[in-house]
Amino acid sequence: MTLRERLHDDTTAAMRSGDALRRDVLRMAQSAIYNAEKAKRTTLSEDDVLAILAREVKTRRESVAAFRAGGREDLAAKEEAEIAILQGYLPEALSEDELRALVDEAIATTGAASARDLGKVMGWLSPRTRGRADGKVVSGMVAAALARADLAAHEAVH
Repeated sequence: MTLRERLHDDTTAAMRSGDALRRDVLRMAQSAIYNAEKAKRTTLSEDDVLAILAREVKTRRESVAAFRAGGREDLAAKEEAEIAILQGYLPEALSEDELRALVDEAIATTGAASARDLGKVMGWLSPRTRGRADGKVVSGMVAAALARADLAAHEAVH
């Protein structure tokens, strides 16, 4: 069963059970997928659907932060409930150790030696972490690892 079929079946089940929040979140996800297909004028691949769901989760995380900053805990809690529903359709998130191992592998594979190679490393990592790790976190880990490599290379020269 494809992800799209799962979304459709789960939306129907939520409608039958009267779970309004789940129904609305899944309908919104299907709508985002539909709109992306209309914009691209093609049927999206499973990876594209995952990317849309990951983007929806990211948007909600940003909303949670904004609502908390504005003292709206009720709205932040609703957004977190929506995140929990959407995450059920995403692959399991990478642990920090798994992510660190992937960053090290990416640096070794791409031959990155300095912070200027950040784009090359991120290009290698992005398809492997999509939907499984926050891009800002991955980018920060890569930048830190490249800074350490750059510092080590600089110290070796002197």
